[in-house]
Amino acid sequence: MSAADLARLQFAATTGIHWLFVILTMGLVPLVAIMHTRAAFTRDPAKRAVRERMTRFWGQLYVINYAVGIVTGLVMEFQFGLSWSGLSKFAGNVFGAPLALETLIAFFAESTFLGMWIFGWGRMRRGVHITLIWLVALTAYASGYWILIANGFMQHPVGYEVRDGAAYLTDFGALLTNPSALLALAHLTLAALTTGGVFVAGISAFHFARGTKETDLFRGSLRLGVWVSMLASFFVIIVGDLQIPVLERTQPMKVAVLNNSGVAQLQARLVKEYGPGDYVPWQDWMRVSMDAMTIIGNTVSTITLIAAFLLWKDRLVRWRPLAYLMTAMIPLPFIASVGGWVVREVGRQPWLVYGQLRVEDALSHVGRASLAVSCAVFITVFVALAAVNWTLIARFARRDPDAIQLGATEPLADDVPGGDLPGGGAGEKQAIPAF
Repeated sequence: MSAADLARLQFAATTGIHWLFVILTMGLVPLVAIMHTRAAFTRDPAKRAVRERMTRFWGQLYVINYAVGIVTGLVMEFQFGLSWSGLSKFAGNVFGAPLALETLIAFFAESTFLGMWIFGWGRMRRGVHITLIWLVALTAYASGYWILIANGFMQHPVGYEVRDGAAYLTDFGALLTNPSALLALAHLTLAALTTGGVFVAGISAFHFARGTKETDLFRGSLRLGVWVSMLASFFVIIVGDLQIPVLERTQPMKVAVLNNSGVAQLQARLVKEYGPGDYVPWQDWMRVSMDAMTIIGNTVSTITLIAAFLLWKDRLVRWRPLAYLMTAMIPLPFIASVGGWVVREVGRQPWLVYGQLRVEDALSHVGRASLAVSCAVFITVFVALAAVNWTLIARFARRDPDAIQLGATEPLADDVPGGDLPGGGAGEKQAIPAF
């Protein structure tokens, strides 16, 4: 493999693995926030206790994924300097600010709010504690917005001018409203909600299949997961189709390859426009990834629609094969989302910044041997982290809610006003942490 191929493999592998953490984080946190809000505003003490435990059960899985995933995210931006210094030199003046804001939001604001939410169980007023988890969700999507602003510039550069071989930002508003970024954000949001919904529904169905005693807890989370995934998977297909006209204007070769039509004519046109070169991306990768995303999207949408009807009288979980089918669906949205990123990124080749900077021109002056070692080390570490993450998630997901660690400490009577303690005054000990 050439140095460029090694650098591309390293970035593709690490980004793809990191993305598995990101999409679950973005998909699960709104559901946890909804659970927490419902629990906080439930007046019936028994129902409130169940919903609190539901929030803590799913919140614990979210925290595990976030904690391990943030380790993979820490090194992502350093790879621009490690392997792609040419990209930093050309476009650093444009998307340096979005990347910096993404880092501040993801690694400072979001982490701070999440830490306060984790350690605030039983020690904060109800409204403050709920606000924190919604702030975690908001900052998660704000982080995704800023990273897509940077990626959107690479897909369809806008609001800039080139001086002395470097791009300089001239229209910040155009950068922020880049249709390549905004439509991708909408598609990403719905894909994440589909992933989170299928994840919650699948694990809930698993507990029913093995005969859980926590029927009220998992019935509530199963219903939420099915309805969220059903609605999101329907609209994610629609938003995906809305991106086609944008691609036809900005990246016509990508559409031509996916449709298997007009590729030769476009190749000839691009040679005249940009000079000699191969402007056809890897067609097999593109088509297989697109087919996988499309088939999985339609499958998940159909099954969750049927599941929504079968929720009536618990018919979905009374027949164990159906419950196990919901559990078996958990990996599908992850595979579809990776396929979507392959289409988005591979379809841009041979450009790193479309029409302005080629991949080979952005490569750092690093020896092939160094890149081989770096590639092997990064991929090994990322695969190990992914294995640890899913092992921990599977282990905690199989446990009964009685084994929840998140928020397990009893509320401190001196820290929490008596009116906010469920079912008692300031001096009364509670089995379930207060808000």
